[in-house]
Amino acid sequence: MSTFAPPTVEVLLPVGLDRALTYAVPEGVAVGPGALVIAPLGRRLELGVVWDGAPPQVDASRLKTLEGVVDAPPLSEAMRRFVDWIAEYTLAPRGQVLRMALRGLDLGAAEPKPKIGVRATGQAPSRRTPARDKALAAASDGRVRAKAELAEAAGVSTSVVDGLLADGALQAATLPPPPRPPQPDPHRPGPPLSDAQASAANALAALAGARRFHVALVDGVTGSGKTEVYLEAVAAALKAGRQALVMAPEIALTGALLDRFADRFGARPAVWHASVGDKRRSAVRRGVASGEIRVVVAARSGLFLPFADLGLIVVDEEHDASYKQEEGVFYNARDMAVLRGRFEQAAVVLASATPSLESRVNAERGRYAKLALPDRFGGRALPRIEAIDMRTAGPPRGQWLAPKLVSAMIQTLAAGEQTLLFLNRRGYAPLTLCRACGHRMKCPNCSAWLVEHRFQARLVCHHCGHTGPTPRSCPSCGTADALVACGPGVERIRDEAQARFPEARIAILSSDLIAGGEALRAELDAIARGDVDIVVGTQMVTKGHNFPNLTLVGAVDADFALGAADPRAGERTFQILEQVAGRAGRGDRPGRALLQTHEPEHPVIKALVAADREGFYRVETAARQAAGMPPFGRLAALIVSGTTRETAEAHARVLARAAPKAEGVRVLGPAEAPLAMVRGRHRIRLLVQAGREVDVPAYLRAWLAAAAAPRGGVRVAVDVDPQSFV
Repeated sequence: MSTFAPPTVEVLLPVGLDRALTYAVPEGVAVGPGALVIAPLGRRLELGVVWDGAPPQVDASRLKTLEGVVDAPPLSEAMRRFVDWIAEYTLAPRGQVLRMALRGLDLGAAEPKPKIGVRATGQAPSRRTPARDKALAAASDGRVRAKAELAEAAGVSTSVVDGLLADGALQAATLPPPPRPPQPDPHRPGPPLSDAQASAANALAALAGARRFHVALVDGVTGSGKTEVYLEAVAAALKAGRQALVMAPEIALTGALLDRFADRFGARPAVWHASVGDKRRSAVRRGVASGEIRVVVAARSGLFLPFADLGLIVVDEEHDASYKQEEGVFYNARDMAVLRGRFEQAAVVLASATPSLESRVNAERGRYAKLALPDRFGGRALPRIEAIDMRTAGPPRGQWLAPKLVSAMIQTLAAGEQTLLFLNRRGYAPLTLCRACGHRMKCPNCSAWLVEHRFQARLVCHHCGHTGPTPRSCPSCGTADALVACGPGVERIRDEAQARFPEARIAILSSDLIAGGEALRAELDAIARGDVDIVVGTQMVTKGHNFPNLTLVGAVDADFALGAADPRAGERTFQILEQVAGRAGRGDRPGRALLQTHEPEHPVIKALVAADREGFYRVETAARQAAGMPPFGRLAALIVSGTTRETAEAHARVLARAAPKAEGVRVLGPAEAPLAMVRGRHRIRLLVQAGREVDVPAYLRAWLAAAAAPRGGVRVAVDVDPQSFV
């Protein structure tokens, strides 16, 4: 007698598993690849996705049965291939990647509950009062209103409305659904474009409307109008009936982008990032999957939204390091955007005033189309950049603004113009020490100094979030009032600027001091209106903002990253300083940037002062090529961490001994990470350097399979194509 074998499917669950699990399908239920299902896992139920592939033969008695099928659009084949590819490339479990693709899926929010209001019944109340008469008069048109709305219209309290409800003169009724937000109109005329802009916009529009995979790099100087150009590609995608995703590296950039989008298309796009509430995220995900939402402006996580027909991906500020996720699944959203574009047969636009070397080389080799915008819109000149040699012309001891920069600020304020002081360092001071015993205030969880935030009277670790009040006495020797701040942060620069210019209106733009996107937008609007004289800011001010009256930029520490043990240190310093200098002179008046540096002879500083952008890239390209560094070679990092240094170091040595010998591959390390402890875990790094022809993920997979599994709380994180080396 044979046992009935139910039909089975492979289901990938959003947990830390790399393989799909086999489940029985309930009788009478049909599910295909991509279907969202509810599956038992241990004692709980998990949302999962039916995955591709034939299920293996499993004893029917060991099978668990699906609990149900979710009424939601299935995950497309392109999206399933995208998840598989990322997992394969990054060595992350497939279930962990799938979790990102299911973000925002709220099973209980598919059918929002109708809202209840009130309307007049025509029945006279048993008791008349002036307040009741006002409410009935306001309700006499028969419209259904919310109770609070009716009370406000009548100028009465809601208790009056409640009394009329109880008396039968009003009755409960379902409020009509709110009108749907207007759709962006791709046929709405855009702003006038320069000849260079129009040429680039036409090329992008052709790519976006072709329904084929293409990648284009828009390489335009600051103020050249890149946004207006790629919005024409968005219009072309919409005209073709497809959807568009515009990615920005920071929430700070989305406000101005939304305004420009609304000016161009007459409606705002949907927004997707970490600060969007759960209900709104759920609504955006549903709208994207159904095709009702046509355009989304998003952070890097928007790359995993389940678009019904994605025709265009724009990666604005494509060079930005914020596109690299460095926890959980390690991936670079810029590179993954290109991959998703290939799977979706969509156009991909990479835009930047300072493109990454990887993108420039891809354009030079013909992999990407290159569209150049070499001039600012309206014929405005780029800012003049000068270096201040802090060795010979620096400020007096205890001050941080050089005399030449102060003099330029005086002239700028006298002319009624704005100054931006840039320092890529949050807080008041990066180090606090005791002048009596030399004790340094250090994070208990990380090998990092605590940063003083004087405005909040706190010491903070910017790596793990540890915080505590600034003590009055040294915790080591007990001496009172002996703790001193060493070095400047933006708060200290703000204090010095205020002391020098007591009448000036000064604003700080730093993520520590601005609570949320709305507060930031209010600050940016105030600066754009001219309500601020001096802006002191961190890296969040370096790109995407247009302040027409800002004519002077002072980089307080232009050397901030030049000494870093990072193959991209020169490139990143050049990009940040070029971008921050580009905030000056975007209006009708010329701009100027002063770089305070101890290394005016450094190639990065010399290239900036000489306005030799192409020369910098030429030298940087040659240096990277000679060293076999990306994009001419490949890197991968293994980060071994443990609760003690000894256990982490011991496993790192085990890993190093197990590294396979392969042509074109070098394994460097193990070595203690520059940031040796984070969140209480000691960190040891190994680095793989390989030629472009090497399949690095395959090499890493073979290496980890040959090595002993970590034990005793040791973890191994894999970072293919690392962007950070700390």
